[in-house]
Amino acid sequence: MADTTPQAPTRCGFIALIGAPNAGKSTLINALVGSKVAIVTPKVQTTRTLLRGIAMEGNSQLVFLDTPGIFAPRRRLDRAMVTTAWTGAHDADIVAVLIDAKSGLDDDAEALLKKLEEVCQPKVLILNKVDIVEKSKLLALAQSANDKAKFDATFMISATKGDGVKDVSQWLAGRVPAGPWHYPEDEVSDAPVRQLASEITREKLYLKLHQELPYQSTVETESWTERKDGSVRIEQTIYVERDSQKKIVLGKGGQSIKAIGEAARRELADILEKRVHLFLFVKVREGWGDDPERYRQMGLEFPKE
Repeated sequence: MADTTPQAPTRCGFIALIGAPNAGKSTLINALVGSKVAIVTPKVQTTRTLLRGIAMEGNSQLVFLDTPGIFAPRRRLDRAMVTTAWTGAHDADIVAVLIDAKSGLDDDAEALLKKLEEVCQPKVLILNKVDIVEKSKLLALAQSANDKAKFDATFMISATKGDGVKDVSQWLAGRVPAGPWHYPEDEVSDAPVRQLASEITREKLYLKLHQELPYQSTVETESWTERKDGSVRIEQTIYVERDSQKKIVLGKGGQSIKAIGEAARRELADILEKRVHLFLFVKVREGWGDDPERYRQMGLEFPKE
């Protein structure tokens, strides 16, 4: 006998995660999706483009936009990233504002809350890193933020520990628009695997070199070959702007580039579930930060000024 139980209507919506640099957006999107789709480092402005992470919550498909951190831009690349973040907010169904509870309402957070007046979509406040802040300070911070911007809900979470993340997901699931899913049920990101591979290597680059790494550096996957034995051969190029920066990435006797490559290879093998042969090269590309083609490849709009 056929099952005549009525099915709950499907829902699907886009949620933009916005916040100051290092507020924890990439960590949160990975927690919400339940899989690594965004790279995470202590370095500010790790996220450069709009990255989509996809999660299922009941009959709702939640498409999270991990946006670049919002701050006062100084360079052309900075301006492109901040513009991209606000574009993501204006295009989303719901805007989730992430604030580092430890940093509180610093200058970047204050400026972000003020500019939120221009965003008409429903907004939700998420205070992150609450596990390291006194409860009384959290309540005061939540009240202050709500006084400055109109939020439909407020959540207190620890993205690294996962505390409170499910509450956020369930709340969003009930408020995204009714409609068909945009992606297959088992898909966690719409990023091409070549892009993910480049991002993984860029993460290891940041983690290895920390403050020594030149801010204006990027990684591009040049070739991807599936081999007969089931493994994959990947060739990537790390681009920097000066010869002195190339020496930093290579390290003494090539030790830095070797460590970066090994860490990236291991993680890519885990993600792809196959053997990975990763070959890294470092090249100087002067002024790449002012090259419109590089911005298009990263999904950024090239600022004219």
